[in-house]
Amino acid sequence: MTWYAIYTKPKWEKKVADRLEKSGIEVYCPMVTQIKQWSDRKKKTETPLIPSYVFVNREEKNRNNVFEVPGVVRYLFWLGKPAVIRDVEILALQESLKETLSSVEITAYKTGDTINIPEGPFKGKEGIVKQVSNTKLQLVLKELGMLITLTKEEKK
Repeated sequence: MTWYAIYTKPKWEKKVADRLEKSGIEVYCPMVTQIKQWSDRKKKTETPLIPSYVFVNREEKNRNNVFEVPGVVRYLFWLGKPAVIRDVEILALQESLKETLSSVEITAYKTGDTINIPEGPFKGKEGIVKQVSNTKLQLVLKELGMLITLTKEEKK
């Protein structure tokens, strides 16, 4: 069996993962806990690490069964074929999410710097600093083709 990445409707990752699991399909939706700030309170919420993507473990011949679940849009393609995610990459992602991200000091970084992410879900990946503020750092991860934002946690 092979791992594939499927693209979902925006904010449907959890629903799609639950429905695929209920239909007997092995699925992985990496989640991270974030603290959301409302005007009257703070709340911990669980959000997908990679928005609009869920990973499924399927045999090639049964690959199209995922489209029976509402919210599935398409497979992620690479060079004209559905992108195959290696088992070691899924395991690395699962292992890295077991760890908690310690605070990251971002004031020393400048736009254009290339940095290696030392820990967390993107451990070992190289990113180019796109934007720096007092509490946020935006990185472009070329090999994954995405922009991520690291947020500095407030100390209590």
